Amino acid sequence: MALSITVATSPKPFTDPLIRLIQTNALRNWTALGLEVLVFGDEEGVAEAAKSLGIRHLPHVARNAWGTPLLSDILRQARVQGQGDWVMLANADILFTPCLWRAVEALEQHRAAPCIVTGRRWDVDVQSPLTFDEAGWPQRLWERVARQGRLNLQGMDYFLFPRDLPLDMPPLAIGRAGWDNWMIYHGRQQGWKVIDATPDILVVHQNHHYRHLPGGQPHYKLDETRENVRLAGGEDKMYTLWEATHLLKEGRVRPAPWHPMKPLRRLELWLLRDGFPERGWKRVLIRWVRRKWQAALVRNPDWWKRYYRMAVPCVSV
Repeated sequence: MALSITVATSPKPFTDPLIRLIQTNALRNWTALGLEVLVFGDEEGVAEAAKSLGIRHLPHVARNAWGTPLLSDILRQARVQGQGDWVMLANADILFTPCLWRAVEALEQHRAAPCIVTGRRWDVDVQSPLTFDEAGWPQRLWERVARQGRLNLQGMDYFLFPRDLPLDMPPLAIGRAGWDNWMIYHGRQQGWKVIDATPDILVVHQNHHYRHLPGGQPHYKLDETRENVRLAGGEDKMYTLWEATHLLKEGRVRPAPWHPMKPLRRLELWLLRDGFPERGWKRVLIRWVRRKWQAALVRNPDWWKRYYRMAVPCVSV
């Protein structure tokens, strides 16, 4: 029986030319890969984009006090409306290659044990429409990443999990910091496998501005992000891929390797148990820890090649 994936997303308005371009690229990419795509929300241009691409559009979604769609409701509807064996929550600006399917086939062997899958993304500038109907496009996409891409250390733009995973999400807003960190934290608290699939799933993020947000500020500076963090349980629940328990590489799920970052992250999270302090020795130590690991990664830009033991991510079937 063929596997299927339902991907759920809530795009930004299609009014800005760059945002319209990269979101259209992403939706075309997903449909070309044979994913079942569900588009949520009634932002300007969303209905028209979904209709033109033959994608299912679900306009009604619960929102927070700022009017931002809630991922908890998107997830609920995706489980009811979608037909996929696996569900994926994804931001509407990322691209995949066919290796996504090979990864899911490997993950299917672990479906009996609850798991959440995510991975790091490659940031790339995209200024023109992309095509996904010509032979060799996955390799060409990677070549573009190799030329100009940068592996992002923070963002997690997709989460993949079995449709029947008992995921009880708080009312977290999409597109604001905190929801992705909560996913990893929750998986760890439940004792599930939290799988870093960076080596086996190439994820390309199309860079964009933040003019669509209040004051043009990045999302992590908004009150909505602070509310997301509160709903997620606080600063010490902001888990990252350094807290993943397993790694998916070459079709095998194995324990995540050790890295000097991990004890620094454990110390940072311990210090954040009561929130980020306004003053005192904890504040000084937190800032020292953050400067320490940031400097270490800057000094070693190819750290990922050693950590993941790979030269390039997967790009083919």
